[in-house]
Order: sequence, then C-alpha cells, then structure tokens
Amino acid sequence: MYRPMGKEYKRQSHTSPGGLRLVVPLYFPPHIYTDQPANRTQKQTGGFMMAPWTMLCVLLLAVLCQCSGPTSSSEDLQPLPPKGACTNWMGGAPGHPGYNGAPGRDGRDGINGEKGEKGDAGLLGPKGDTGETGVPGPEGPRGFPGLPGKKGEPGEAAYRYRSAFSVGLATRAPVPNVPIRFTKIFYNAQDHYDVTTGKFRCNFPGLYFFSYHLTVYMKDVKVSLFKKDKAVIFTYDQFQEKNVDQASGSVLLHLESGEEVWLQVYGDGEHNGLYADNVNDSIFSGFLLYHDAEQP
Repeated sequence: MYRPMGKEYKRQSHTSPGGLRLVVPLYFPPHIYTDQPANRTQKQTGGFMMAPWTMLCVLLLAVLCQCSGPTSSSEDLQPLPPKGACTNWMGGAPGHPGYNGAPGRDGRDGINGEKGEKGDAGLLGPKGDTGETGVPGPEGPRGFPGLPGKKGEPGEAAYRYRSAFSVGLATRAPVPNVPIRFTKIFYNAQDHYDVTTGKFRCNFPGLYFFSYHLTVYMKDVKVSLFKKDKAVIFTYDQFQEKNVDQASGSVLLHLESGEEVWLQVYGDGEHNGLYADNVNDSIFSGFLLYHDAEQP
C-alpha cells in the first residue's frame, strides 16, 4: 500500500461476513501526536492532497458496517445466508440432475395399532364335512311319561294253545292194572281226554298240571299216575272201617305232542276201594300251563 513520506498513518481493521479482514489506513498530521508545530504550508499541502483518499476509506468502511452489522468474533459467527438472500449474487447455470441413490433399508416394524371396530358379518360359507362322533354324554334326567300309543293289531288267537279237562268216576270198583275210565265229564272242550280209553293225549308241547281227588270206601286204595307206560307218582290210602276216606295227588309234567297220561289201580283186587255215587265223587283233572313257544 502506498504511504507518502513524512506522513503518519493509523490502521483500522474490520472483518467482513466472508471472513476477509480489511485494513483501512487513516492519515493523521504529525502535529496531532507530536509537540512540533506544523507549518502552514505542510498542513495545507498534506491536508489538501490526502483528504480525498481519507474520505474514500471512511465511506467504504461505513458501507461495510451497514451490510454486515456489528463486528463479531469467530466464536459468534452465524451460518451464511442462502445465496438468494444477497442482492448482489449472480447465480450460475443449473447443473445436471444427479443419479438416483440406492434404496434405503426397510424401517423397523411399527407398534401395533388399537383394535378396530367389529366388522359386518360375512356371507354364509358352504356346509362343512360331518365331524367324528363325539363321546356319549352323561345320562340325562328321566322324562315325563309319554302319551299312550295306538292300539296294536290283534295277536294270534290264544285258543290254539288251550288244553284242559276235568272228569269224574261214574261206576264203582274199576278194573285194576288198566287205565281208569272217567266217564263223568265236567270239562273237555278240546276233547283232549278220551273217555273210551281213559287217557289224556298231549296236542301242544309244554308244561301241564295234573291232579286227582278220590273217594275211598270199603277197601284200601293204591293208585298211580302214568306217563308213557311208566308210573310217575303213587298214592296209598288205608280204609278205616265205617268211614269214608279221601286220597289225592298232583304233579307238573312236561309233555311232548302225542304223549299220554292216565290213572290206574295197581296191585290185586284187594286194593281197589275207589268209590263214587251221587253224593261222592272221584275226580281226575289236568290243563296246559305254558306252551313251549311262549317260554323264553
């Protein structure tokens, strides 16, 4: 920087917004800071020659202070304003757009949101397959009695299995060792008892009940009930003189179809005290209890 000889200068610095430090020289005549009086010629010459330069520096400093504001140290520097904020900025030609950068990584999953409101019911789906049969549940309480059912169809007639007879003695002293012929009929609707032979013939296999009640007079009595030519039970009654006795017996027998049952006096004629008249009877009876088809 040019400095005239014999002149004294004082520098003043200022920092611009861009960081440029400016040094401004100011001229001060020697007589200001010395005890020597200045001659009039030098003061006029120096003051006249240097006044324009000094004024220019002062104006430049004022402009810089107005644009940048108060002086600040490096610690108080603020960021530079954008280029568009300065009126004296001249922008260049726009540059070419840059290439697209690589995609960034996926972000973390967000927090679950609040539960939404219940939606409308969907359409009814198709019917599913039948599931497996479940385990039977516990037995429930007993229900109320139901209404009576309709009357059933008539069953098979029971008369097909009816078989019964009851007959009495009509004559005294029957012949011993042959079937006794009871010819007095009390009941023989099915004719299963044959009065000509004195035998009952089985027509329905099953269980039968037979009984006899005999009047004993004048002699002892020995009788037996036969089934298929074999004595099954025996009855003996000893006659008491001047008295009328009773002899009886009963039995259950299972018969097959065609089998016969009868009573007969066994032994000789000394034990043939079987008796009957208009006030005393000797009776032989029998009937079917159960048919074989009815038994479980």
